[in-house]
Amino acid sequence: MEEFAEAGLTGASTEAIARRAGISHAYVFRLFPTKRDLFLAAIDRCFDETQETFAAAFEAREAQVSVFEALGHSYVRLIKDRARLLFQLHAYAACGDEDIRDRVRERYLGLMDYVQEVSGESDEMVRIFMSTGLLIAVGAAIDAPDLAPDGSYLRKALSL
Repeated sequence: MEEFAEAGLTGASTEAIARRAGISHAYVFRLFPTKRDLFLAAIDRCFDETQETFAAAFEAREAQVSVFEALGHSYVRLIKDRARLLFQLHAYAACGDEDIRDRVRERYLGLMDYVQEVSGESDEMVRIFMSTGLLIAVGAAIDAPDLAPDGSYLRKALSL
């Protein structure tokens, strides 16, 4: 994910990926027939880690803490890893490729379903929560955290 985060799908070097993983370049292609297949696997890993982070936050939250607050704070901690953050954005940017778009769509909608299931909130509230996450991610990527300071965007949206 780190190499893709730095250079995107087309710019990432499979040789650099192999070096970083401590394996031979040939072995990368034994595991993943194409760089695109490796990128798809990284997308799955990224979404798996996000959902696992959400699940851990949900399980650990105290009764007075809303599900959205617990999940939101866990996401902010997760994307403090700049490589993870930039990889997510590269995954969205690579959606010009139909297979990547299908995978990202499937995984993103699955994450939304998970959030709705554990929160019990309406479709609209889940959309607001997820859009707040994207706003926070963009703010973090461009080093403008005031785009959504400590969830204020969500609080404002909830009061509409």
